[in-house]
Amino acid sequence: MEKKITAAITGVGQYLPDYLLTNEELSHMVDTSDEWIMTRIGIKTRHILKGEGVGTSYMGARAIINLLDKTQTDPMDVDIVICATVTPDMFFPSTGNLIADQAGCKNAFAYDVSAACSGFLFALATGAQFIETGHSKKVIVVGADKMSSIVDYHDRNTCPIFGDGAAAVLLEPNTEGLGVRDFILHSDGSGEQHLYMKAGGSRYPASKETLENNWHTITQDGPAVFKAAVSNMADVSVEMMKRHNLTADDIRFLVPHQANLRIIDATARRMGLPREKCMINIERNGNTTAATIPTCLYDYEKELRKGDNLILSSFGGGYTWGSIYVKWAYDGSKA
Repeated sequence: MEKKITAAITGVGQYLPDYLLTNEELSHMVDTSDEWIMTRIGIKTRHILKGEGVGTSYMGARAIINLLDKTQTDPMDVDIVICATVTPDMFFPSTGNLIADQAGCKNAFAYDVSAACSGFLFALATGAQFIETGHSKKVIVVGADKMSSIVDYHDRNTCPIFGDGAAAVLLEPNTEGLGVRDFILHSDGSGEQHLYMKAGGSRYPASKETLENNWHTITQDGPAVFKAAVSNMADVSVEMMKRHNLTADDIRFLVPHQANLRIIDATARRMGLPREKCMINIERNGNTTAATIPTCLYDYEKELRKGDNLILSSFGGGYTWGSIYVKWAYDGSKA
């Protein structure tokens, strides 16, 4: 009998901008402090992309080039590039299209997925289908966001949270049962009122009024989002464990979206996991939206072993949330 094809992650690449925005520097821009930010969110620094005319594609392309170098993959062999982002360079061409061109993936078709902080999970689940159906042999999923482009640095409730960055994974066929094993994804558009950017789309195109009203930046109802994130991330992660009869002992790592350290801790508690079984880099990178989960995979890659069970979990604006069960496909770093 022919073995089932699964989509295995066979490499991870990353790009983070050089400039680090510290809590100390932020405290001179807005009424905040290192203690306030660390107590409530758990972030020390965040990377910021500087420079005229450089956007999300700049980071995404460099993350893919890093990935191709590490895995010794010819960019011309890549079939598809899927980019998860809410900060596209422009509405069209898609940022995935620009990234594929800049990274030399000339034979790939490319497009964007928009699901806010759950974007990487939505894109990973989509990319896995192309592998599982036999349509493609090499699919790259990249999460990339230049959040500094839509943050109001006078709003102390949002500006300490977000940073810029990109990370990418390569998906290839596997017949050993490794890779993406299952996904549970959800969305609820009624969450719009709690986390959104009002202007810049077709409902409120850019105008003098939208600029004066500061409608081109993130608006967030912190308590409402926190409550929804804690319950939904935890529920969907526990549901995934039950579906596959996984205990806390069976799981090598929870790979949570890096929105807030308290949300990560609450999710881990519900799953019965100690903090050492959580991938965490929020203190250094902040919330890079679609890039948080793959940057965690990049940072912890050297600790992973073939067959390790990972639960990827996220919650984002929209609302969007979900979990993906991944069985890791290789030992250690491919650096």
